[in-house]
Amino acid sequence: MAANCSINLSSVFNIPTRSYSHRLSTRHAHPVLVFSVKTEEKLPAVKSPKEKSAANGAGSQSPDFKSTPTATLPSENPINADSSAISTPSRPLPLAAVLCNAVDDLINNFIDNPLRPSVDPRIVLAGNFAPAQETAPVACPKVEGTLPACVDGIYIRNGPNPRYVPRGGHHLFDGDGMLHAVRIKDGRATFCSRFVRTHKFVQEEMAGGPVVPNVFSGFYSLGAAMARGALLTARVALGLFNPSNGAGLANTSLLYFNRKLMALGESDLPYVMKVTQAGDIDTVGRYDFDGKLFMGMTAHPKIDPETKELFAFRYGPIPPFLNYFRVSPAGEKEPDVGILSMLQPSFIHDFAISKQYAIFPDTQIVVNPMDMIVGGGSPIGCDTSKVPRLGVIQRYATDESAMKWFEVPGFNFFHSLNAWDEGDEIVLIAANSYPVEHVLERTHLVHSTVEKVRINLMTGRVSRKPLCSKCLEFGVINPRFLAKKNRYAYMSIGAPLPKIGGVVKLDFDKAEGSPAELADAKECVVASRAYGDGCFGSEPYFVPRTSDSNAEEDDGYIVAFAHNEGTGISSFLVMDAQSPTLEIVASVELPARVPYGFHGLFVSDADLATQN
Repeated sequence: MAANCSINLSSVFNIPTRSYSHRLSTRHAHPVLVFSVKTEEKLPAVKSPKEKSAANGAGSQSPDFKSTPTATLPSENPINADSSAISTPSRPLPLAAVLCNAVDDLINNFIDNPLRPSVDPRIVLAGNFAPAQETAPVACPKVEGTLPACVDGIYIRNGPNPRYVPRGGHHLFDGDGMLHAVRIKDGRATFCSRFVRTHKFVQEEMAGGPVVPNVFSGFYSLGAAMARGALLTARVALGLFNPSNGAGLANTSLLYFNRKLMALGESDLPYVMKVTQAGDIDTVGRYDFDGKLFMGMTAHPKIDPETKELFAFRYGPIPPFLNYFRVSPAGEKEPDVGILSMLQPSFIHDFAISKQYAIFPDTQIVVNPMDMIVGGGSPIGCDTSKVPRLGVIQRYATDESAMKWFEVPGFNFFHSLNAWDEGDEIVLIAANSYPVEHVLERTHLVHSTVEKVRINLMTGRVSRKPLCSKCLEFGVINPRFLAKKNRYAYMSIGAPLPKIGGVVKLDFDKAEGSPAELADAKECVVASRAYGDGCFGSEPYFVPRTSDSNAEEDDGYIVAFAHNEGTGISSFLVMDAQSPTLEIVASVELPARVPYGFHGLFVSDADLATQN
């Protein structure tokens, strides 16, 4: 259980406001950020609170956000007041790069359709969705409460953070991967933020601006798509970009497997990262499992906690549209199992495994170039005429001959919580998103309901039971219970999505009663924690209190980032997972802003010591 201490949450976020500003162009129906090919100017170097204090002649080492001046950005390209998105090389750009950047500007100004709100940088990058600077490791002196010994290690959260001002549209899913991390040791915390230095990131750094069109926002309208495709071809021919080493963002999630920490984005291979003794994070490079992994890998692979095997997949626009594979605990990748019964490319973001099976969603989010040609939309869109399916394959299958598909109308899951076997049935717990047509375009209108789905492999019958009426997404369980029956999950509360207003704890056992009993049980919600007015957070992550395999499932802590939009201050929170209020037992005030992002991971001290 948690230490007996009292936390005043309001004091955690009681610091003056910082503002984020934009300079806008009015060419589009929805204004976009002004940009320029000028690249000589840089952001000021990041300083620690101690350095800032010394510079101001102050004695305290604590960060003083009142007296710390906002970084001055080059007037040509501002995204916001603390962004490193336009930090560029000091050397002059080659003439070919300048000309290509100018052509890109022409495409944006004269060929692109007017930007939709879902890809308008002025809207998408507003407030705490705006990109942040890199922050070198810096101590966090303001800690309220006591950090439990079990959180000694590092909590890292991934998310999109565009390095450069977008030319044209920018979707929430676009942007270079940035890792925000809190390293904890003996009750002390150190904060760090670093870009994942992908091949795309490095090439664009050399080019002085965006080079690769974004998948979700770079192809709006046929004319613009053809023009950007031709421009990318020209950049390759001129030696300004080499596509052979991938063009992914590594901006979605993280994985610790076979002594390697990896940043993941499904459009490319994993990137191996290294946590240093000082709490810094270095990019080592792309990882292809000794030449056996091609093109990309899901951002949500699964590790069986008992066998230590990794199960994963990749999907793409070329048949087979889905490929399933597993990797031994020693890192030996098995051959792909091509799923040819997937008849058209779908957006398959996540899947689930039980002890015997792997379960895949065939969702209504599809790759459809005709929508771009006819409707001026993205090549990734929604097909409401399609009936969603769930595909089940033996976990150790070597081909898809025994794969079964089950139609499940109205069920589109993009994040699973768990799955397990019960006799002839598979039980799947996942968040169903609807209306699905708003998943990419108007996320704030999406309602996500956690459901328990039973798939009877003998009769073919599929039954569904909602576990809660709240809008819940981005959830986790105790990782020790993956692929076997478990009781608890911790979910993010949409406020609305993509913002997260708090955390709830679900008890799956409460779903086994009658409708009246379910109502009395408050729809399986047994604990909750709201972040407070104007405060929003990140996906929770469960950290077990002990490695004892006999420990209670909920014996541990929930960790997450939170941000106060009124004060501009971000914090790292540690919550007691067994408390009915998810009591905050420790809060660390962070010396830099943490933008909203995607998925996180905790790596223990013991695992950090074995990094390869």
